[in-house]
Amino acid sequence: MVRRNSTSVADFILMGLTDSAETQLVLSVLFLLIYLITVLGNAGMILIIWLDPQLHTPMYFFLTHLSFLDLSYSSVITPKTLQNLMTSTKRISFLGCFTQIFFFVIFGTAECFLLSSMAYDRYVAICHPLHYPVIMSTRLCHALLTGCYVMGFLDAILGAVSHSRLHFCSCNVIQHFFCDASPLLALSCSDTSEAEIIVYICAGSNLVLSLITISGSYLSILSTILKINSTAGKKKAFSTCASHLLGVTIFYSTMIFTYLKPKTSYSLGRDQVASVFYTIVIPMLNPLIYSFRNKEVKRAALRVLQKRWGHEHLISQ
Repeated sequence: MVRRNSTSVADFILMGLTDSAETQLVLSVLFLLIYLITVLGNAGMILIIWLDPQLHTPMYFFLTHLSFLDLSYSSVITPKTLQNLMTSTKRISFLGCFTQIFFFVIFGTAECFLLSSMAYDRYVAICHPLHYPVIMSTRLCHALLTGCYVMGFLDAILGAVSHSRLHFCSCNVIQHFFCDASPLLALSCSDTSEAEIIVYICAGSNLVLSLITISGSYLSILSTILKINSTAGKKKAFSTCASHLLGVTIFYSTMIFTYLKPKTSYSLGRDQVASVFYTIVIPMLNPLIYSFRNKEVKRAALRVLQKRWGHEHLISQ
């Protein structure tokens, strides 16, 4: 991905979040707990949806891949962050740094467009319920999902090409806890204006395009809900998209704060807090949001547990 002859730096040093040994210990325990919940929550969500035939619908098809993406991009960042917090070795290889950026961009961009696909799914379910099975066909669902990953891959390729033209001289200290585009560009000793423009355009266009889809879908949903006469009907319609709306709000607010603000307003402390939120915390929150607020997922989990427990009980007898 990067020409090795364009730099004299063999590896980078990730400064992390703090120099305090006590704070590092606290953060390592906290992040480890969050990561374990992330792995168990997202893997559990995937397993429940896979095992329960009643959840084999477009909505849960997208939710399965949301869990996969959350698990994936969290795993790109968190294990290395934990290693840096728990040991004195804070180095990451030159290739490892750019590999981390590459896969983080793939999964992060794919999640942006997946959330917009989920919003479109909710729009069809609420605004065109009679045509939902026809519109949200298996073919369309797979096409939307493929588009999400293609956009992620193209974004990552553009970023890799722009970063391959950078030169890194003697300084190899990254003022961040993972290899992100902004602190890496700040470290380069070459002209970064072209790379900054590419990063800004890619991040901006992805966020704007997906937000336009989400906003249009929810404006139509709101218009349809307001036309429902009964209060119970309005509440039921709103409950079907409340979890997704909450997840979208949390994800996009931190992404916009990090990547679409003017360069002059950059603050290392604030940016690191926002980065911790969308790389480590949000992947843990999504399965909790979609399971705790979703009766169908709770019932499916009970059915899977009862079926498994009943099977083991029969074997023991």
